[in-house]
Amino acid sequence: MLANLRRGDAHLVLERVEEGLEGSWYVQVLLRDDNTYQLEFRDGVAAEHYQTRTVSQEKVLTAMLGWAAGRGDWRDAFMWNNIGSQFETREAPQLG
Repeated sequence: MLANLRRGDAHLVLERVEEGLEGSWYVQVLLRDDNTYQLEFRDGVAAEHYQTRTVSQEKVLTAMLGWAAGRGDWRDAFMWNNIGSQFETREAPQLG
């Protein structure tokens, strides 16, 4: 699915839904028009929403599979920016 993303408007979202887990827990990726991958994740609340970019599809795939498997080191290959302030008034998953 990641390999089939088209530039600009298509994105892939993996969401964690567990009984008793409150908030929004997901990782998502967008292939931007400049051929970079915009990778984001949210840990429950808007204040914990992070973003990074990379040219490496392999690094994105490794991160998304690591997130899905619950591995603690899945985000180590990137420098993350907290963009939670962009979502203070809304809680729906958005690529920003």
